[in-house]
Amino acid sequence: MCVSVRVTILGEEHLIKGDASPEYIKKLAHYVDAHLRKIHNQNPTLPRHKAAILAALNIADELERLRKEHDELLQLLEEAN
Repeated sequence: MCVSVRVTILGEEHLIKGDASPEYIKKLAHYVDAHLRKIHNQNPTLPRHKAAILAALNIADELERLRKEHDELLQLLEEAN
């Protein structure tokens, strides 16, 4: 079921369509907004599109680190069995 949710990211309203619950979409939007605000506050003259690229890289780095940690934990579990 596709839903439409209005969210605000860095002061701009966006209509997001997706199969997830509205609460989940809002949670993700809030997460992205927080990353963008942090970057924008540290670099107020940085254009929005560059702040978005830095936020995306930061989130991708976080995801990759969590994937690696997950893989290491799985390996430890397999070795323990």
